[in-house]
Amino acid sequence: MEPTELLSSFCEKTTFDDLPPEVVKMAKQTILDTLGCAVGTHSDEPEKPVVVNKVVRNIGRATGDATVICADMKASSSFAALANGVICHGIDFDDTHGEALTHTSAVIVPAALATAEEVSGSGKDLITSFVLGFEVAVRVGMAVMPTHYDYWHSTATNGTFGAAAAAGKNYGFRGQQYIDAFGFSGTQAAGLLTYLKFGDYTKSFNPGKSAFNGILAALMVQAGGTAPPNMIENPKGYTGAYSREPHLEKLVRGLDGGPMVWELLNNMLKPFPSLAASHTPMDVTLRLVRENDLKPDDIVKIVNRTYNTVKSHFSNYEPGNVMAARLSVPYCIAVCAAKREGGLNAFHMATVNDPVVQAMLKKVEIVADPELHKLYPEKFPTNIEITTRDGKVYKGEMYYAKGSRNNPFSDEEINQKFRDLALPVMDQERVARIVQMAEQLEQVKDINEFGRLLA
Repeated sequence: MEPTELLSSFCEKTTFDDLPPEVVKMAKQTILDTLGCAVGTHSDEPEKPVVVNKVVRNIGRATGDATVICADMKASSSFAALANGVICHGIDFDDTHGEALTHTSAVIVPAALATAEEVSGSGKDLITSFVLGFEVAVRVGMAVMPTHYDYWHSTATNGTFGAAAAAGKNYGFRGQQYIDAFGFSGTQAAGLLTYLKFGDYTKSFNPGKSAFNGILAALMVQAGGTAPPNMIENPKGYTGAYSREPHLEKLVRGLDGGPMVWELLNNMLKPFPSLAASHTPMDVTLRLVRENDLKPDDIVKIVNRTYNTVKSHFSNYEPGNVMAARLSVPYCIAVCAAKREGGLNAFHMATVNDPVVQAMLKKVEIVADPELHKLYPEKFPTNIEITTRDGKVYKGEMYYAKGSRNNPFSDEEINQKFRDLALPVMDQERVARIVQMAEQLEQVKDINEFGRLLA
């Protein structure tokens, strides 16, 4: 079988009963975490849902069966996924898969939830469609990385395939239908990295549009549309166009007779509302300044030795807005050193513009270390050195970020993150019910019951 055909067969044949218990558990945790990020956007960056919900009302007519999170409306599955995808990624607090470099769940949870609601599916249906969508998106992502990331927002481009897979599962697709859905996905895949400089709305828009496009691909197939049979591996198809060095073997790892690797288990949930590359240096910086009681005036220099992409992509020293700050590793280090703060308050404009933080930002140096780069993306390596006025040097290193497979969150830590994000928006009783239902998601008979709690 060709890769597209193998992926399609995997999606068709895999049922909830085929999912290992650890995969089901991780799926439930990730779904709750992603929904928390969506709710948190309403309180921390409320302009984002205002903009996209206005669009949904204007062209989506705000009619349908799918929940728009924290909004007094429902919409068609595609438009609900658009709105929810924007806010799932709105505060950059959502998960990251290191090798694919995708915020996968910001695309797949909206697509899986909206289409499961549309067909009145169960909690098991939501879990299964989410897992399959996640696996497809990440595998496609790994196949085009790392050169794909020179220009493309990998969350959006690769997520389109996963959204189509999730929708297809809830729509009851058979093998050829998945093949066609992947064909329509490849011709729609889009999303550019231009936001890295500007920190604008497109970063949040991209995952929402990706979820929309994936469902649209599935709807085209439902309506009888056909697409190329090998869009992913065709020389003029997706991997040929979107990567200079495609790795087609990563598409089908474990699906072609070898031991199965569930990529969901390699996912990383976030401890900080900033890009994944910032988490290990933030963690180390916070530890060093707290343990040694280092004041901003004590510090003359901070050096972060790390992998190459941090230097080439994520080292903006002039973040002009909140999103640009979230995407700047030097800023993330500086705010931790200056304010001992890495949570949502660290990414408000008052903090970004604080003279103490701006002064600290000038003291941060990012060094691309060839030896540390060899450890990436399995690890997110960082070596931090803080030099003080008295000539002392404080050192710390970290290789596995909190929330990753080798440094995981506990169930309670994930639940508490959801509570922290949701309580400014929802009452305590509703928040408790969502957490409880997410923990028992496989027992939910009608997923619309879950969706109503999110409205």
